[in-house]
Amino acid sequence: MRLNRFVLIGTLICLVGMIAGCSTGPRISERDGVSREHPPPPDMAAIPDATPTDEPKSRYGNPASYVVFGKRYNTLPVSRGYTARGIASWYGSKFHGQRTSSGEPYDMYAMTAAHTALPLPSYVQVTNLKNNRSVVVKINDRGPFHDNRLIDLSYTAAWKLGIIGEGTGLVEVAAIDSDKQEPLAPIPSVKLKKGTGLPELFLQVGAFGSPQNAQRLKRRLEERLQAGVLIEDSDNPDHPVYRVQVGPIASVELADYLSQRLGQLGIQDPHVVIR
Repeated sequence: MRLNRFVLIGTLICLVGMIAGCSTGPRISERDGVSREHPPPPDMAAIPDATPTDEPKSRYGNPASYVVFGKRYNTLPVSRGYTARGIASWYGSKFHGQRTSSGEPYDMYAMTAAHTALPLPSYVQVTNLKNNRSVVVKINDRGPFHDNRLIDLSYTAAWKLGIIGEGTGLVEVAAIDSDKQEPLAPIPSVKLKKGTGLPELFLQVGAFGSPQNAQRLKRRLEERLQAGVLIEDSDNPDHPVYRVQVGPIASVELADYLSQRLGQLGIQDPHVVIR
């Protein structure tokens, strides 16, 4: 499911009364990709990565916080030091040419992306943890407003990372300072406990200082979900933390389903963990 990345800018502009005729809600598209109206360039592989540039912040795209679908998102004042692992999605021709949250038109063949929190604009390196491919993109839009998603890539960025076919990918996102003109080196491949050579996906549903409380939640979820649940211990013996995680999960689709089931059990917004 693809959600319109431009809900935020439309909502903000409506609120301040700068334009008329705003839509009543976001459009939801079930399918996306290349269309005859927006054919790809002859050589997408030749499209260069985004070049980090010192630019002023978007006038409209950086409120301290905003609400989409009843959920509040907080924006970061700076991108320096930001790094996170999560699930990437992408959006294509259905949004090509539309206004992004920064005010720029969306170009599915440019190296851009949407993020809920990073400043607009900012630059990040995105690495596919399954194949270690990396790209540099400019964050110029808000989204994705879908549970469990970290970043929404332009069509070309997703194509270069090799996630167009599956629709999603497990990635690491690392901010690049605007004064750095060269991309970061790709991160090392993820090492797994079982030696499968692929990253593993988990949903973290709680963190406790008491092992008994962690065990109690683990037993409850194993009974209700009929899925594997583990407890990840912290490395600090003075301040132990016991993290309850569902997984490893075989696919993003299964993670989405389990998130819905967890919500029915009263556990909202589980945290995606990739290792």
